[in-house]
Amino acid sequence: MNVLLIGSGGREHALAWAISASPMLTKLYCAPGNAGIAEVADCVDVSASDHDAVIAFCRNKNIGFVVVGPEQPLVDGLADSLNTADIKVFGPSAAAAQLEGSKGYTKDLCQEFNIPTASYGRFSDAAAAKTYLAEHPVPIVIKADGLAAGKGVIIAETRTEAEAAIDACFEGAFGGAGAEVVIEAYLVGEEASFFALVDGTHVLPLATAQDHKQVFDGDKGPNTGGMGAYSPAPVMTDELVHRTMDEIIRPTVAAMNARGTPFKGVLFAGLMITDKGPELIEYNVRFGDPECQALMMRLKSDLLTALIATADGALEKFDLRWHDDTALTVVLATQGYPGNYEKGSKIGNLDAAADDPMIEVFHAGTSRSDGSLIATGGRVLAVTARGVNVADAQTKAYAAVDKIDWPEGFCRRDIGWRAIQREKETTV
Repeated sequence: MNVLLIGSGGREHALAWAISASPMLTKLYCAPGNAGIAEVADCVDVSASDHDAVIAFCRNKNIGFVVVGPEQPLVDGLADSLNTADIKVFGPSAAAAQLEGSKGYTKDLCQEFNIPTASYGRFSDAAAAKTYLAEHPVPIVIKADGLAAGKGVIIAETRTEAEAAIDACFEGAFGGAGAEVVIEAYLVGEEASFFALVDGTHVLPLATAQDHKQVFDGDKGPNTGGMGAYSPAPVMTDELVHRTMDEIIRPTVAAMNARGTPFKGVLFAGLMITDKGPELIEYNVRFGDPECQALMMRLKSDLLTALIATADGALEKFDLRWHDDTALTVVLATQGYPGNYEKGSKIGNLDAAADDPMIEVFHAGTSRSDGSLIATGGRVLAVTARGVNVADAQTKAYAAVDKIDWPEGFCRRDIGWRAIQREKETTV
């Protein structure tokens, strides 16, 4: 089977790496891809926003299956266009992708179907938002309603910060994503990520993970698209996994069916584990980045078969096998990220960093020029290691990071700290 993967980030490199190992695969293409993806797929200059061009490419190359990696093409209806053209695709319809495309949509769905989440308000103007703010305690969470590349969430410690965040949203700091604002109560607890494949009716839980959104050690600084992750998440006990499935995931799948917009694809629930149990922070309708890198390192089974079964509505009797090991990902980003940063710096010594079979270096913002690897984005590399526990995986990952020659890059040095602390406490 010929497969087309849509995307160019670290998530897509991890997916391409896993799909390339499938015995079902004949040829893998990626649009547009990156320098790392080019090692396992043919990268092609086809824009995901040009649905006719994607369809024409699929017909020209006899593509039997399309995997859509990022959220924007899904929200824009690429899966709908491919389905209409009778091209099999992994990813939800535009209507179902609203679970990520509009935070307000998801909050309303949770309220209607009694899915546990923080109390909230939705606003289309700053004055109304500030009136609501005045009636609720801080800290409080201000969110741009639409897609903002992981940066449209502000945890405001004071009313002044909250008002500034509201103004920033409505003044265009996040583009069209901030045309509407969601204000949420601040949940106290530990965050975790939960993934499940959904074929419209049946749900196959995947694995848990925990990521680090803030840019600096100790969870300080602004939110980013993710500076590192590990899987599994020790906070997600078997009991919490069952509760998440019963109280959040399955009710959401039923709700989407009740609304006439069945969900097919991967459902990524960002959770807060509070003293009440798991509560939904937000949904994503694609694999997380950098969580996907950690998940793919742990997956034993054939990913391509699982994605096709999802698209075919055949998950009822499907199962997946996972390595018991921990996988941990450290993101290397360009100095200045998530603010302004310079593109074009050279990266060296990647082969030495990945000389251990338990380590993969996944590319995000990279390209090649005159034989050199060039940084072209904010988040650039995701160094991922498998180990017997979080501490072992962390040691291996940072040993690999330290071999990379890239003075213009930086990373957090504490990825996995919560889990390592928990491991120490359990051995005392």
